[in-house]
Amino acid sequence: MTHGKMLKSKKHVLWEALVITITIFLLGLFLGMILEGSNSIKINNLFAQSETSLIDAMTISKLLEDSKFDCEVIKQNNIDFADRIYEEAKLLEEYEESGKLTENMKVLHKKYDLLRTLVWTNNQESLKFCNNYNLIIYLYEYNSEEINTRAINNVWSKILLEVKESNDDVLLLPIAADQNLASLDLLMSYHKIEQFPALIINDKDILQEIDNVKDVETYLN
Repeated sequence: MTHGKMLKSKKHVLWEALVITITIFLLGLFLGMILEGSNSIKINNLFAQSETSLIDAMTISKLLEDSKFDCEVIKQNNIDFADRIYEEAKLLEEYEESGKLTENMKVLHKKYDLLRTLVWTNNQESLKFCNNYNLIIYLYEYNSEEINTRAINNVWSKILLEVKESNDDVLLLPIAADQNLASLDLLMSYHKIEQFPALIINDKDILQEIDNVKDVETYLN
């Protein structure tokens, strides 16, 4: 093969490599845009669901003010509703872990924290005249970038999930304490909570250290 043909062959290979590289890059970019668009639609749907859940929570609060409701009905309704918004918020956490944390996600997370705060206030009244279930409020730092803080949050979350799965009468509400929600700040001030994470069990017992499931279950009814 002559020198000219060899040079031409090398150039041809380089051009093919360049075309393949550009094609792969554009394909990756295109797939990324599709994925981002898909996540955006999911987030918007979840946002709309949170709006519905907020209105639903306020309606439930008004309905349960009627003393004609049996305590067993109140218990089951409150636990079922809390479980539903817990699952919705878990979807948001999955989206957060799978990609970049956007402003929409932050706003939606704050909305779910407000919703859980509302459920907390609703259950304060229920616990006064119905002592047939347990309310666990889990307050944690959401915006912290500290590795140690995130590690502690993960440990607490796993322990509390195990508590919930082992007890049918537990209503668990994880709430980010650093979202600048006036209603939540008032409740934390009332309970004199300034350090996180923290647990409030049945609106009376406050725990700031837990190592296992038994530490929590000791305070359950």
